[in-house]
Amino acid sequence: MTIPKRVDHLDPRALLFLIPIMTSTPACAEFFKDSKASLELRNFYFNRDFRQAGAAQNKAEEWAQGFLLRYESGFTDGPVGVGVDALGLLGVKLDSSPDRTGTGLLKSDRERPGRAQDEYGELGLTAKLRAANSLLKLGTLQPKLPIALANDSRLLPQTFLGTWLTSAELENLTLDLGRFNRINLRNSSDNEEMQVFNAGARNIVLGDTRTSDALDFAGATYKWTSALSTSYHYAELDGIYRQHYLSLGHGLDLGAAGSLKSDLRWARSLKDGGSNVDNRALGAMFTYKFGPHALGLAYQRMSGDTGFANVNGTDAYLVNLVQINDFGNEDERSWQARYDFDFAALGIPGLTFMTRYLSGSDVDVAGRAEEGKEWERDTDIAYVVQGGALKNLGIKWRNASTRSDFGSDIDENRLIVTYTVPLW
Repeated sequence: MTIPKRVDHLDPRALLFLIPIMTSTPACAEFFKDSKASLELRNFYFNRDFRQAGAAQNKAEEWAQGFLLRYESGFTDGPVGVGVDALGLLGVKLDSSPDRTGTGLLKSDRERPGRAQDEYGELGLTAKLRAANSLLKLGTLQPKLPIALANDSRLLPQTFLGTWLTSAELENLTLDLGRFNRINLRNSSDNEEMQVFNAGARNIVLGDTRTSDALDFAGATYKWTSALSTSYHYAELDGIYRQHYLSLGHGLDLGAAGSLKSDLRWARSLKDGGSNVDNRALGAMFTYKFGPHALGLAYQRMSGDTGFANVNGTDAYLVNLVQINDFGNEDERSWQARYDFDFAALGIPGLTFMTRYLSGSDVDVAGRAEEGKEWERDTDIAYVVQGGALKNLGIKWRNASTRSDFGSDIDENRLIVTYTVPLW
């Protein structure tokens, strides 16, 4: 028998064969007892106006309804517990037109170029094995790792296909190990090979290898105290780049004076194969909280021959990742000031407010002598119903403006209404 060296493509539908095997055994009581399911309804209106002179499109404006069905089983009894998770996604067009597409909410119609499909969807299945404090998942995955941060900022979430092992056998130490071999973008139902994000002024040059079918990763997070943790993660997007990521998080209780949260991050990205990836990313954010108020200050610096490297379609794990930009261009220096307020202090629990301003400069713009600069201003107002028949109904308005002398000038509004129904 020959064992293949690499699984180039994993179809989660193949995991369906596990369900009758698991449910036919007498040790599956906990499999059903601990299972849970929910349906999230996500209504999303997106409007983006392009303000720069000569823009090819005046605006991107669409409205859509999303349905996210999530199922998580328990585990069968025994030293190795077996379970299965399922993620059903459906996006339905409510309003769109050929001159307003490109919001990232809807899938492009291949048969009618320039138009959005009326609906799109997919089914993701995940097999899982648990032994002691270790968990192995195989199939559809939504990681929240520094080297692979799944994007969930539109109608439907972005997912990966692959294998991911998380182990917490040693006290205070969590280990991650795995491989992703396909990515499903947030406005797609296709599992595709991965690429490196290269918009803006990232200035990444690729050789013959432009896509990859393997993102290998390993990482460790250690919790020194209840207030202090550090982590190291390594990833390799085969043939394109390698990345080391260090982070430190600390929370300082100041008693009656409030609290101070520190978030420090450093990443080193290097070429692997024919690319020219060469980046060092340093970021620090400090948030002081006093009662209902929170004030945050951040600084981020890029250095090297390119901007930050991350898988296209994912979020860059940077302190200055915000609504539109992440300020991860080549040589960019950026700072952020942020303010949050919780209206529960004024007798309106569930109502929150956030505003922030970011400025970036010293960007190395290809083919231009002068350095580039940009800024972004964001405001979020959100309310979650606290009781009654509509308890946990969420309404959020997100407003953003960005201006750049090397990219797009954008004014943007997003209105998002969410409601999750527990099924069992």
